[in-house]
Amino acid sequence: MDSVEALPPLRETIAAHGLDAKKRFGQHFLLDLNLTRRIARAAAPLGEGTVIEVGPGPGGLTRALLLEGAARVVAIEVDARAFGPLRELQAAAGGRLELVEADALRIAPRDLGSGPRRIVANLPYNVSTALLVRWLHAADDIADMVLMFQKEVVDRLVAVPRTKDYGRLSVLAQHVCEVRRLFEVGPTAFVPPPKVTSAVAQLTPRPQAARLADLRPLERVTAAAFGQRRKMLRGSLAGVFADPVSTLEGLGLRPTARAEELSVDDFVRLANALDSK
Repeated sequence: MDSVEALPPLRETIAAHGLDAKKRFGQHFLLDLNLTRRIARAAAPLGEGTVIEVGPGPGGLTRALLLEGAARVVAIEVDARAFGPLRELQAAAGGRLELVEADALRIAPRDLGSGPRRIVANLPYNVSTALLVRWLHAADDIADMVLMFQKEVVDRLVAVPRTKDYGRLSVLAQHVCEVRRLFEVGPTAFVPPPKVTSAVAQLTPRPQAARLADLRPLERVTAAAFGQRRKMLRGSLAGVFADPVSTLEGLGLRPTARAEELSVDDFVRLANALDSK
């Protein structure tokens, strides 16, 4: 029997270590091994390179990644209390699990192991969007991401123009990655149960030549446009372009349109216009 399989059930491990989820860390522990293995399988192949997990907590998803054949898992955890059960898992993993006590917002994926790098995580709710945006900037160093968010975040990630969920995050994510909603996870799968439904999404970076080398101009134009989404673009982009009407008309875009009417490619063209000035 695999040494990881021989470990006691996760509920027993959590109880033995007196580990409870803390709201300040945005923690909701995922204990259902069938579900965590489904997430791990979605990230396959795991047998080469490095799997990066953020916020493993007591190690439910970490166990699943190891059981599904991950050659090397680097688990980043900011909560020192979780290292009791995680070290037990590390001892059973035969050298395949590295633990890092750190804030994932301060670590670059390229510093966590050789490629291909896959990020697989049940993300802490309170930093999930900030982490994703950071990783979009580091897409050159990432082969794939399978991530769990609140359902409303995944709704935004996959949203199309002219819908209420379409916004800055939709544009950034869809420009950098192919984005797929995989499945939803109800509150009862977690301890403690959150007040919202969660969902798992897969984000696969597009080829380098198919995306902007620098995302900052795209961030700037989308922040301005969607920050005042009820305004026409000629007004919302006034602080970004000296003459937004001429810029929009030069790109074949209506100055009277609103942000939600523009496609991802339209925003990329605006970002390129900004970057060229």
